[in-house]
Amino acid sequence: MEITEVKVFPVNEDRLKAYVTITLDNCFVVRDLKIINGNNGLFVAMPSKKRKDGQFKDIAHPLNNETREMIENKIFESYEVELKKMGQTLAQMTIAKREGGDYEQSEDGQN
Repeated sequence: MEITEVKVFPVNEDRLKAYVTITLDNCFVVRDLKIINGNNGLFVAMPSKKRKDGQFKDIAHPLNNETREMIENKIFESYEVELKKMGQTLAQMTIAKREGGDYEQSEDGQN
């Protein structure tokens, strides 16, 4: 499986940093992935739906860590490109967080 396209749509919210759409093998699209600023830094949240009991359940998700890491790496690479277009980088976001800003970076993320 190959991620053949990643579209990142940055947003200016406290925890939600971007919506993401990925295309797999030029033939299958997954929308509504999210880049979230969690307690341990940035992570990719899979598309989910809120259940009647208030909990969220993933609609689609990788079945193993290797696939999850591959998806996250591609998404974070594309997110970095979008940030550069806006004049920022993940490293600058980390510095801003340390100085009291709203951003944080993590290489391992959480989900």
